[in-house]
Order: sequence, then C-alpha cells, then structure tokens
Amino acid sequence: MILDKLIGVFSNDMAIDLGTANTIVSVRGKGIIINEPSVVAVQNDRHGKDKILAVGQEAKRMLGKTPLNIQAVRPMQDGVIADFEMTERMIRYFIEKAHSRKSFIRPRVIICIPYGITQVERKAVEESAMSAGAREVFLVEEPMAAAIGAGIPVSDPEGHVIVDIGGGTTEIGVTSLGGLVLCKSVKVGGDKIDRSIIEYVRQNYNLFIGERTAETVKIEVAAAIKLDPELKIQIKGKDHSGYLSTIELGSEGIRIAIKEPLKEIASAIRSVLENMPPDLAGDVVDNGIIITGGGALIRGLDKYLMEIVKIPVKIADEPLLSVAYGTSQVLDEPGLLKVIEDMKNS
Repeated sequence: MILDKLIGVFSNDMAIDLGTANTIVSVRGKGIIINEPSVVAVQNDRHGKDKILAVGQEAKRMLGKTPLNIQAVRPMQDGVIADFEMTERMIRYFIEKAHSRKSFIRPRVIICIPYGITQVERKAVEESAMSAGAREVFLVEEPMAAAIGAGIPVSDPEGHVIVDIGGGTTEIGVTSLGGLVLCKSVKVGGDKIDRSIIEYVRQNYNLFIGERTAETVKIEVAAAIKLDPELKIQIKGKDHSGYLSTIELGSEGIRIAIKEPLKEIASAIRSVLENMPPDLAGDVVDNGIIITGGGALIRGLDKYLMEIVKIPVKIADEPLLSVAYGTSQVLDEPGLLKVIEDMKNS
C-alpha cells in the first residue's frame, strides 16, 4: 500500500476516453490535457512498411484528401477496435504526449470502453495500453463513466438512466449501487447520422459529399424537431458528372434525413425501460433520463425523446465531456474504482 502511494507520486496516472470520434486524456491532478480525433495518418513506403505521419487533429485534416501512398485511418469503428495495430499506436502516441518526461515510472491507466465489446476486445484494449507503456490497466464501461461525469450518484440505491450517444454507438445504462443493473448498446451514433446526411444529399440533390462535410451539416443545422426559424447552410460537393456544385440545406430537410437513426435510439431506450425492474422504474420516473455524448447536441433531441418515452429527459451540462469527466473522476477517487471493480467481480 505504501509502495503504491510512493509510485503514485512519481507517475502521471491517466484516464483515457477511447472514443470512435475523439480520444480524451486526463492526467491525475491536471484534468483534461488532450482532446483530439481518433485518427491516424499512415504512409506506406515501397517496401510495404507503415510510417505514422500524424495522429489526432492533424491526421483528421487529411481525411479524404490524402495521396495514394498515405491513408487516414480511424482505428475505432462503431465503438470497437477495427484496427488493433493502429489503436495501439494511437494509444502509445497519446500516452507519450500526456506522460511527463520527468516521470520515470510507467503510468497506471484507466480506459473507458463501450459496454457491448467482447472479452477478446477487452483483452485487446488492455494489451494495447500495456504495450503502449502502461504499468497497470483498468477498464470502465462507458455508461458508468458517463453517469459519473454527468453528476449521477451511482453508488446510491436509486435507479438512474443514462444515454450516451457517441460516434459509433449509443450506450443506455441503468445505474444503482455502483453498478449497471441494465445496459444496452446499439451501433447507432454520430457516424451513422453523418452517413444518413450523405445519403439524403445524394438522393435528393444528386450531390456527393464527404464525411467532414456531413459532420459540419450535423453540427450547424441538425435538429430532431421542427425549428422556427429554420436553420440554413450552404455546402459544396460533386455531382454525378464530376462537376463541383453548391447547394443550400435546411434544418427541416436534415431532420427528415436523420429520422431513422434517431428512431433506433428511441427504440433502444424504450426497450431498456420496458425491461427495468418495477422498483427501479419508480425511481426513473422521478429522476428522468440524462443524455450525454456528441449526439446530445442535436437540437431538440430532449423534446423528441420525451414525446416518445413519456418521462423527463435532460441534456447533461457538458455532454461532450461527460464520459471523460467520469473516467477522470474514477482515476482521482480510488474508492469509486473499488466500488465499480467489486460490482464487476461480484
């Protein structure tokens, strides 16, 4: 115990929210120090060897714009590791960037993971972090981290529902007594919403746009309900003849475009509520549902979901950072980590 405390003095222990869209790193006592896209740019040489050119924001700027010998890779897809080697390299990059060179002891790392990943994928995350320089690795499930970061008292004997809409997945969890009583993960998130916008523009305007443009449209005008006045945005793309073209999109058209993925999210929430134990259901009616993640920023999403589930829905104060804040809090409070670990092992 004394040795652990001594090691902690010389080690910058860190928490990593390993997201499909962004990776956020917190260091004990310093808070969030890295918030960058989960993208790696790789150059392939003539001998078949890969060279990392950029990671994070710099790599994201290369998406859709790279020459033939350079590839911008997103190692995390739909909330799981799609490329283990690139994930390890990305984790290593962020650990080295966050870890002070003055420290001579490898850091203890807490990593947030989606609820639905398999034991093989869990092992892969742990091994990636260990190989990237971690001394010890703990995994915290995304709904639990989101709940903690949103200010939910997860250790209380009361039921609370958290919905985290990330880049690759939507995680719905019911917390009580430091654990997840119920949880559901569906592969619907910001990426699928972006793809719906791309398809809508192609079908209705015969225009081809990329992921970055679709993401911009989502951020600037996407809405789950009708807006008055309607928001507008001009975008550029390529038509079927290959010519560049500019069109104007409105929030009402985008509402129609993203209707199906939002329905899937609402359906998953209803499924969790229907399977909830009766005693917890009463708590949830009183406490309502809290929404976190980038998807929570879609205009009117709380009102849209409230109409469907018929109980109060609230957007977290800082939805984009809720999971990162929760993971960081687990790092800072050993007692909280112990409660979560005990619940997983019970």
